[in-house]
Amino acid sequence: MRAVVYSQTGPSSVLQPVERDLPEPGPGEVRVRVVRSGVNPTDHKFRAGAMRGHDEVSPGMDGSGVVDAVGADVEHLAVGDRVWVYLAQHGPAYGTATEHTVQPADRVVHLPEQASYDLGAALGVPAITAHRALTSGEVNRLAPGTLDDHVVLVAGGAGAVGNAAIQLARWAGATVITTVSSEEKAVLARAAGAHHVVDYVHGDAQAEILGIAPDGVDLVVEVAPAPNQALDLAVTRVHGTIAVYANNGGEQLTLPLRETFSRNLRYQFIILYTLDPALLSLAVTDVSAAVLDGALRVGEDAGLPLHHYPLTDVAAAQDAVEAGLVGKALLDVADA
Repeated sequence: MRAVVYSQTGPSSVLQPVERDLPEPGPGEVRVRVVRSGVNPTDHKFRAGAMRGHDEVSPGMDGSGVVDAVGADVEHLAVGDRVWVYLAQHGPAYGTATEHTVQPADRVVHLPEQASYDLGAALGVPAITAHRALTSGEVNRLAPGTLDDHVVLVAGGAGAVGNAAIQLARWAGATVITTVSSEEKAVLARAAGAHHVVDYVHGDAQAEILGIAPDGVDLVVEVAPAPNQALDLAVTRVHGTIAVYANNGGEQLTLPLRETFSRNLRYQFIILYTLDPALLSLAVTDVSAAVLDGALRVGEDAGLPLHHYPLTDVAAAQDAVEAGLVGKALLDVADA
């Protein structure tokens, strides 16, 4: 099988195309013939500094494809099933930047016939992260109506997680406000379904947000906690939640304690790799329901432009993501 691997950490030049033997699934595992592989920021971050005890690593946390072999003790999947895969390279050496990947069966999820492989490969890290952020406040599940009467602020609504958060929050009934830095990104955020789009570069974001939600927003999905700290405190209501999933714009977050605790604010920090398996399972269940409802979409008309690369151009795809690509990078591993 074809794969792209690295045997030492470093820049994207360490990625090399290779041929490897076809792996076989063991008990509790399945093998997936990968059709699409999703590229996330975590891929280039891992490549730059983490081998995780492996001599050789193929990147790719997310992907979609078809089950083509099933190990013992797997009952919910069968050969020929269309699936999406998440956290594929968290533990296993070979993620989804390869023609075949062997994964624990609980990380392989049925992909409905009406859902494209592009969508399947774009779920994973972004959608599960968005779900955890949206359920870190007063609700613990997402479904139509669970966020009725909630106002959600999504920082960076044109990013992959921001896009998923907007779509999932809309599906669950929330009023969604999002912040963006340009008119190009505002167009994408509106396409994703945001009710209100605030340009934080050219306008007064605090005044605009409080004009929409005078009592403050219920929950913030935050990608840049350090630079947005003052804004988040100013616009989050008493007993509100600020859910932080990234450190864009600064490594240190300093909080004014009295102002923060006097409002009974909740901060929830999120990373999937140490997330309780029960929370991962809930997220996968709810995200799958949203996919069945047609509530999660990809493409320009859904606010998430797709950028396709051949498998051998993993380096170019990772470099583009690291440089701030707007939209979602996908590797075309096989014909759909």
